[in-house]
Amino acid sequence: MIPLLLFVVVCLLLVTGFPVAFTLAGTALGFAFVGQLTGNFDSAFLDALPNRLYGIMTNLTLIAVPLFVFMGVMLERSRVAENLLDTMSALFGRLRGGLGFSVTLVGMLLAASTGIVGATVVTMGLLSLPTMLRRGYDPRIAAGTICAAGTLGQIIPPSIVLVLLGDVLSSAYQQAQLDMGIFSPDTVSVGDLFSGALLPGLLLVSLYLAYLAITAAVRPATMPAITDTEHDSVSGGALLQRVLRVLLPPLLLIVAVLGSILGGIATPTEAASVGAMGAILLAISQGQFNLTILRDVMRSTTRVTCMVFLILIGASVFSLVFRGFGGDEIVADLLGSLPGGTVGAMLAVMLLMFLLGFVLDFIEITFVVVPIVGPVLLAMGLDPVWLGIMIALNLQTSFLTPPFGFALFYLRGVAPAEVSTAQIYQGVMPFIGLQLFMLIILALWPQLATWLPGFIYAN
Repeated sequence: MIPLLLFVVVCLLLVTGFPVAFTLAGTALGFAFVGQLTGNFDSAFLDALPNRLYGIMTNLTLIAVPLFVFMGVMLERSRVAENLLDTMSALFGRLRGGLGFSVTLVGMLLAASTGIVGATVVTMGLLSLPTMLRRGYDPRIAAGTICAAGTLGQIIPPSIVLVLLGDVLSSAYQQAQLDMGIFSPDTVSVGDLFSGALLPGLLLVSLYLAYLAITAAVRPATMPAITDTEHDSVSGGALLQRVLRVLLPPLLLIVAVLGSILGGIATPTEAASVGAMGAILLAISQGQFNLTILRDVMRSTTRVTCMVFLILIGASVFSLVFRGFGGDEIVADLLGSLPGGTVGAMLAVMLLMFLLGFVLDFIEITFVVVPIVGPVLLAMGLDPVWLGIMIALNLQTSFLTPPFGFALFYLRGVAPAEVSTAQIYQGVMPFIGLQLFMLIILALWPQLATWLPGFIYAN
């Protein structure tokens, strides 16, 4: 029971607000010390820690993390979101529910170019929420749309969570194959997850748009169209020029980053460097680049990167101690004994991650839970790309689930006083339901995640 007790204690300490990295490492080392004194833990497991840390430092895949973070922060400072929202509102505003469509589409574009949930939710909350409320939108629908659109950066590549999942799943997949006696193991890459997430991500956006369209038709008073003459002075030709001028730069950046990965021209790390340079050029073209902005972007990038890597180091210590107590064997026996075989084990893991998403961050779940359950599930014969996309979709809900959903906190921090916290919580509920529905669709049709990687690899 010691490994399970270790896991429970870590979760309880994380809920109380202790820093994640120090909680993971400190709790694990405390258990290891007591276990060594009582003869239940072999300290030789900790001898592998220096090699683990060196492996993290020299991991080429993880170099993509600071580069993608830099790209996202730089684009957030270059007013791309503001220009996109203004243009989309002019394009769709006269439709009933048009502002909701605009926010969702801009969230999709920002997800494919920045991938940073916090910046997207805050930016759209500041720019869109007052406008939607002023136009008579129901506060619950407005808040829910902004939160849900802001979390698309979790599933639509290039996504930080897919980069981290790619690294964790690659190790888990190799370990699973070695446990099965396969000593020339296949690998799963970040590029595989990027291509696998594309169709499910676009389908999820379609579900959001369909929900908004149905809501606008059934309850038109909650999502009125713009009826004044605010955009009457913009002719069709001028609007088309404006759309092209605003959309083309971020679209070209998306094509350069994702196209180079999916086309096999560049690795995700190389494509991330292209994206970082492209973000600088885009900021220059918008007149939003100087040394002060560059310094702020570098500081933000450094803070986020340090947080991610420190958590990864703490998770490595936790993983070693957990395995030293035989936790991996306990998890394998537990999942293997569940009714329903592989399906039952997968359902149990998905339910566990969904429940943990109420109280834990996606990085914590990625680094703590996935290394434990990943090798067991993959040894049961599950496709690693499909499993990765299922986990990514599940983790996306952690940004929306009360009480600790980060997207809810981000929007609460910038929302007007007349929008209550209860209205924000109520607004995201339908979108949580849509994400769970998307999980069911992907579970029934795994080809949505596996077809594109197979097609790209075959050609």
